[in-house]
Amino acid sequence: MEVTTPDFKNKADTALADGDLQDALGLFKYGFLSKRAEAIAAFPGFEKSRDAAKDIKDRVLANLDHYLERYEAKVLEQGGHVHWARDSAEACRIVHDLCREEDARTVTKSKSMIGEEVGVNEALEAAGIEVVETDLGEYIIQLAGEPPSHIIGPAVHKTKDQVSDLFVAHHAKYGKTERLTVPADMVAEAREVLRGRYFEADVGITGANFLIAETGSSVIVTNEGNGDLTQVLPRTHIVLTSLEKIVPTLDDAATLLRVLGRSATGQDMSAYTTISTGPRRPGEEDGPEHYHVILLDNGRTGLLGTPFQEILRCIRCGACMNHCPIYTAIGGHAYGWVYPGPIGAALSPALIGIAAAGHPANASTFCGRCESVCPMRIALPKIMRHWRNKEFEAGLAPVRWRVGLGLWAWLARRPRLYRLAGRLAIVVLAMLGNRKGRFRRLPFAAGWTGGRDLPAPEGGTFQSLWAARR
Repeated sequence: MEVTTPDFKNKADTALADGDLQDALGLFKYGFLSKRAEAIAAFPGFEKSRDAAKDIKDRVLANLDHYLERYEAKVLEQGGHVHWARDSAEACRIVHDLCREEDARTVTKSKSMIGEEVGVNEALEAAGIEVVETDLGEYIIQLAGEPPSHIIGPAVHKTKDQVSDLFVAHHAKYGKTERLTVPADMVAEAREVLRGRYFEADVGITGANFLIAETGSSVIVTNEGNGDLTQVLPRTHIVLTSLEKIVPTLDDAATLLRVLGRSATGQDMSAYTTISTGPRRPGEEDGPEHYHVILLDNGRTGLLGTPFQEILRCIRCGACMNHCPIYTAIGGHAYGWVYPGPIGAALSPALIGIAAAGHPANASTFCGRCESVCPMRIALPKIMRHWRNKEFEAGLAPVRWRVGLGLWAWLARRPRLYRLAGRLAIVVLAMLGNRKGRFRRLPFAAGWTGGRDLPAPEGGTFQSLWAARR
């Protein structure tokens, strides 16, 4: 996937002016928030489960090599194969080689953020292999030629009318020429179109929500059942995932599932939780003949033992972006790479570098909502603050920011002068404000006044008020 994160600010401005996008974002965000709140209120043990889930992932990350080796041994014991990929190019090469072994012409694919990260669709299509996305949201954006804009709802940026137009344009070749507007009818049409593709596929690719070291199993969580058809019907099932998805036992996976569904969609559990362990056994009628797991590193092991290690606890629930005032105002495409929202601002610089992906961390207000709802208690604002510091130290921040911060630091190191400047600024700004005590425009504050008035200061400085109240 092309990285456009350096253009974050311009893309955010474009998103704010996009009426269709704003309509779509307005519909999605409140549903996720209210459903999560209801699900958690109905589960008194949620906070204890959060703590237990965090402890499980911390234990895994502290002993990652042990659990990965144990997992590999179990997969081999069950008749499967494990492939280790250092980066995106190696992962795509392995997928292509496995497809070539099957002489595959068509591949079905369940939703996979790792697939997006490595660009597996583009790699296979360049080799003449057709890839069919089977998750409804992923199918919609595949028709639109767009990347996903949300971790669990890839097409939340699309309105119903936009989806109707896509189906009319792409389903005519299947004899579907009526423009449908009722969601249930649209879903039924997509199901009918996709159903035959499952049986045509030579290879099925899924991601994995969890990998279980105890049994060598992969776990996927869906609400459509498409993942089951993707991995059961083709001759070969490829699990494309990353190293940190490992958990020690089935019981540990159950603990994580308790917080995943409630945090993601406000469900106690998703409609389908599917555990796959190796290929079809002798005498079994269902399942793939070949089972392959590709474990991607792509910079993740470099985070171990660093202040960024806790990012690897993420279970991709999307709660942080559902509650983020930045994400819910501009959507996911403005972030310019695979992972949007607060988790994207925290994770992407670790995977593709600060120069390429440091920009979204500067958009955060550090309100803390992302951390407060994260089921894995990842300190996302702290991590984004780390990236800001590193960006500044590397000289990558805009010159005007560095000069401004330098001037502020010079002044802050001189307390008497700082207090005097603060008092003078308040007096001057209070005098310059309009009759309502507000500024319609103000130098150096165009980012604020472009969308709202800025209140003029009243009373004393914060330091003087603090001293008086003490």
